[in-house]
Amino acid sequence: MPRRIVECVPNFSEGRDRLKIKQITDAVEAVPGVSLLDVDPGAATHRTVVTFTGEPDAVAEAAFRAVARAAQVVDMRTHHGEHPRIGASDVVPFVPVEGATMQDCVELARRTGERIGRELGIPVYLYEEAATSPARRNLADIRRGEYEGLARKLADPGWKPDFGPAEFNARSGATVVGAREFLIAYNVTLNSRDKAHATEIAFELREKGRVARTGNIRPRYDRGTMLFYREGALPCGECDFTAPAYDALRDHARSTHGTDLDALLRANDLEPPDVLGQKAYRPGRFKACKAVGWFVGEYGRAQISVNLTNWRVTPPHSVLDEARRLAAERGLMVTGSEIVGLVPFQALREAGRHYLRLQGKSTGVPAADVLQTAVFSMGLNDVQPFDTKKKVLGLPSIPDKALVRMNVADFTDEVSRHTPAPGGGSIAALCGALGAALSSMVANLAHGRQGSEPRDAELLSIAERAQEVKDRLVEAIDADTDAFNAYMEARRLPQDTPERKAAREAKMQEGLRQAVSVPLSTAELSFEALQLAGRAARAGNPASITDAAVGAQVAFAGVRGGIWNVLVNLKDITDPAYNADMRNRCADLLARARAALDDAAGYSDAKLAEMLSA
Repeated sequence: MPRRIVECVPNFSEGRDRLKIKQITDAVEAVPGVSLLDVDPGAATHRTVVTFTGEPDAVAEAAFRAVARAAQVVDMRTHHGEHPRIGASDVVPFVPVEGATMQDCVELARRTGERIGRELGIPVYLYEEAATSPARRNLADIRRGEYEGLARKLADPGWKPDFGPAEFNARSGATVVGAREFLIAYNVTLNSRDKAHATEIAFELREKGRVARTGNIRPRYDRGTMLFYREGALPCGECDFTAPAYDALRDHARSTHGTDLDALLRANDLEPPDVLGQKAYRPGRFKACKAVGWFVGEYGRAQISVNLTNWRVTPPHSVLDEARRLAAERGLMVTGSEIVGLVPFQALREAGRHYLRLQGKSTGVPAADVLQTAVFSMGLNDVQPFDTKKKVLGLPSIPDKALVRMNVADFTDEVSRHTPAPGGGSIAALCGALGAALSSMVANLAHGRQGSEPRDAELLSIAERAQEVKDRLVEAIDADTDAFNAYMEARRLPQDTPERKAAREAKMQEGLRQAVSVPLSTAELSFEALQLAGRAARAGNPASITDAAVGAQVAFAGVRGGIWNVLVNLKDITDPAYNADMRNRCADLLARARAALDDAAGYSDAKLAEMLSA
């Protein structure tokens, strides 16, 4: 059964007392099956972001225990910090990661919220995808008034909590529990101590925008004169247009600027069309982006604190680039940026690729190089050390004891010993990986050179895909050995009774099918590496033609070796239909690989002959 992995990222209103923080995280780690990934305290914000993952039920249990412990060790009556908050366990979001759906997380949020309210006596509000009404979907709306205004909020029937008592819990406040997409907490640091500088830029970036102004708005927009919606004269916050009535203004905003004016005004606590006498608003630059400005005493600098609620809509590097532009307009500089908690591997990889493209460099390089470019370009080490191994969720990693961790000499020695694994399957995967690596190298050597412009798109395509194929084949080096070991373990099972013998046979058949699937994947990926080598030979520089040719040759060895390992394992599989299908697939793949090798080798030989005769 596929794994279901959920992430939980609770925020606790304690960022200074390490002992209290540890008591909370100890409660998380005490739950079997939960992995504590990150603990990120902030002294100025007086807040700690904790990140852990696991199976849904285990994560829900860990979340409840953490909230319970925070209720014991955090006293909101003495809490003061820079970050908005409503309780000791301020917010507890569940995020689908792998094999789990958003609905799974909604159910977890509601179950956990109900338990917090019932067992701990803490008022609980549900937000985002778990919200019980549109008015409670936005976390900022629930937090409005913060802890200091919570007693008044609870007295309002319209703000009755979803779970727990509608009574003010002075020690713990309230807790907001929900389900959401992955949120990137991202801070941009300025060369200023003035919170107003950060706020000015935050208002330009965030989706809900700001009060519209006119007149002296350059370079500081907040110095202009505020616009108001007047009878017969409703100004557009984005241009000089003035409408006689709200409907006309709404139509203008949609048709001219693509702005949903109703949604914009509701985000700013107005209820259209009843807006006369109210301030006019204009939207910010980015969707799915929340931002405020603050001063962080710990760093001695102002920061733009950004929450990206959907990084695929608005990635952090886009916000950073715009913040840099807006800062420069105002005589400020962005000194760097900070990721609070974790960041998805894909998001940081896209940032690295973005900056490599700006530099005119190839993005088809190893993942570690791409991430390093992102870290340098975004200034992620500016105020705190940024460790990719700890901060990047889903980072491709290789176990410490993996074969590919060995140096070449040790790996070669290991292959030569009197053990059946690593054997031909692992070597076939290695050959395919080297073929893909050479293809990427040839493409990268040619990309971005003078006169390469007509071929750069093709070269980039080769390099990027070759990196992906290479990484998967590197994984297959160990996967082939693991598959063989699974079959050998099945052979060692007892067979002293008819039932145990049948169970042993079933496990052996299962192990054999696994031992077939891995080398088949190796063969198919090596074939793709072979095709990439052929493309690299034609698109790359003539001086690299032999590198592409060698890449094609070793990739073909990966194809041939993978197929041989498929066929040798078929002899003991008892399913005739499965065997026939595998043999047909292997025959077809081998024929195509031979044709591709002949084409690549023939082209390379011809080019080499031209060079020698010149």
